[in-house]
Amino acid sequence: MILTSYTDRLTVRQTEEAIAPLKRLFEQNLALALNLSRVSAPLFVTTQSGLNDHLSGTERPVSFTAAALGQPCEVVQSLAKWKRMALHRYGFAPGEGLYTDMNAIRADEEKLDHLHSIYVDQWDWERVMAPGERNTDYLKQTVRDIYSALVSTQKNLCAQYPQLTAYLPDKIEFISSQALLEAYPELPPQEREHRAARQHGAIFVTGIGGALSDDTIHDVRAPDYDDWQLNGDLLVWYPVLEQAVELSSMGIRVDAAGLTRQLGICNQQDRLSFPFHQALVQGQLPQTIGGGIGQSRVSMLLLEKAHIGQVQVSLWPEETIRALGEAGIELL
Repeated sequence: MILTSYTDRLTVRQTEEAIAPLKRLFEQNLALALNLSRVSAPLFVTTQSGLNDHLSGTERPVSFTAAALGQPCEVVQSLAKWKRMALHRYGFAPGEGLYTDMNAIRADEEKLDHLHSIYVDQWDWERVMAPGERNTDYLKQTVRDIYSALVSTQKNLCAQYPQLTAYLPDKIEFISSQALLEAYPELPPQEREHRAARQHGAIFVTGIGGALSDDTIHDVRAPDYDDWQLNGDLLVWYPVLEQAVELSSMGIRVDAAGLTRQLGICNQQDRLSFPFHQALVQGQLPQTIGGGIGQSRVSMLLLEKAHIGQVQVSLWPEETIRALGEAGIELL
């Protein structure tokens, strides 16, 4: 899809000057809302640690052998497991959390379009939960806090750049993946999201990864970090592209019972031999909630860009670069 009527609200230089303060402002709002401290994070982990995120299970992590270590290593695909280990190692207490920059490479990404890139950058965050907080109400309140940080960032940005639009609604709506199936049984999951996001402006779709009533799943989730009954995706309706855009995937993390159950469903019990999984089963890790928030996608939406390549430097097919240039869309 190449937009033919798009007009950029900011010049390339204005865009570059806006990206860094935009990110700092959202980080500050997020850290304040969730009581998070910034920490350093790895770009790669050893394969045998089991700390890398397998996403849907089909993506190949970018791997290499470190000569000094003599063992295979992988560029992280997300930091879901690493963050939980870090909270334990650093001694975070219930109600406290961390956030960090996560950079990844999606070598198997075939859909390079307005929203998808080989390069991925996220704010990865994680917070320790207190006993009794493992419930839907706690999940929803955390989502509301994150969304409020996003809305506040947009309003501040619009005050600085009056040519931008504060289009995000103040309130986010919650809807389960099962309810979406029942509302739009004739549509595929992504189209169901589009319908709901268009109606409400901002939605959080809960219950992703487990089987629905028709034995399908809304979307694939790895079995060893989110609890499929206590997770979800945050999406907003983006008027520039006239579609729903996912900004965050998050959830309450699996406990020992949930880990064993979900690994069994996926026939991946062999992962229980990894150090991370052993620590979780043995009760050595805290109960946590966490997720990732796309930095480039947030920047793209708040700066009202038509293509993610307008806010990040990546690689694109020559025909895409040519077509975007003809439409007046300049990539970084």
